[in-house]
Amino acid sequence: MEKPEGGKKKIRVLVGGVFDILHVGHVHFLKQAKELGDELVVIVAHDETVRRNKRRNPVNPAEDRAELLKAIKYVDEVYIGSPRAIDYDMVRRINPDIVAIGPDQTFDCRRLKEELRRHGINAEVIRIPYLYRSDRAKTSKILQRIVEEFCE
Repeated sequence: MEKPEGGKKKIRVLVGGVFDILHVGHVHFLKQAKELGDELVVIVAHDETVRRNKRRNPVNPAEDRAELLKAIKYVDEVYIGSPRAIDYDMVRRINPDIVAIGPDQTFDCRRLKEELRRHGINAEVIRIPYLYRSDRAKTSKILQRIVEEFCE
């Protein structure tokens, strides 16, 4: 891992999510996560994970979602997750100091921290609070508006 000026270890922050139909809530979340450290790494959910957890196909395939995330200035690295739940081998390779959980993600921070430790990952787990609450910042509401406005 690179060392910034002064010889201190860079703090790596890891987030994960679907990030389908990227919206302002995602950008605020990524900005807040980046502010926790020096490098922000994103694991974007595999299409199979989206189908399993959301019971729908993603609007955009994982490769497209990853490319969009790479274009955001707060994001340093992007990986596509495996089709299974959490790929602890991938997380171990990323070697985060902090795992940031979104305000709408269902993880229990304490349990996730214990599970990470069981897999040899010594990272803090921090829940990022809502900074921006709006129907414009919720993918399901955006999809609903599209259907209501543009589909008959």
